[in-house]
Amino acid sequence: MLTLVFMNIYSTPIGSLQGTPSLLNLVQGKVTLVVNVASKCGLTPQYTALEQIHEQFASRGFSVVGVPCNQFMGQEPGTAKEIEEFCSSTYGVTFPLSEKIDVNGDSRHALYSELTQKADAEGVDGDIRWNFEKFLVGRNGDVLARFGPMVVPDAPEVISAIESALA
Repeated sequence: MLTLVFMNIYSTPIGSLQGTPSLLNLVQGKVTLVVNVASKCGLTPQYTALEQIHEQFASRGFSVVGVPCNQFMGQEPGTAKEIEEFCSSTYGVTFPLSEKIDVNGDSRHALYSELTQKADAEGVDGDIRWNFEKFLVGRNGDVLARFGPMVVPDAPEVISAIESALA
């Protein structure tokens, strides 16, 4: 009999955009919103709200983690340096960004193999549908909620889920 063992996401190795290993060590023990991001997408302005909620809840043990991905119509084509420069100069991003990875397909990163098991409010699980899909992760690394790309980071249901996880 095959038994699936869920590992919390904080034990999944993923490098930072700057190339340092173990990005998730920075947020281990925090409530974390993991978001696959892209610089040239119609949803890119969500960076503003992501930064706002990162700042709003950081003192309570919360962090956003942006995960650049170029799998959706090539909307994250830049190098690590270009992505970092765009995010900081255009949106004032201070939250951690991972290395650019694949979130779907045969080359899907192990982090997204774990995250995509969670269904959103409509019951959708599996493959990431588009840029800016969001996963709320509890302090212990369990995936608590999934929000589709069109759900803005400061939507009432996202803020409520963050508040609940921080309580």
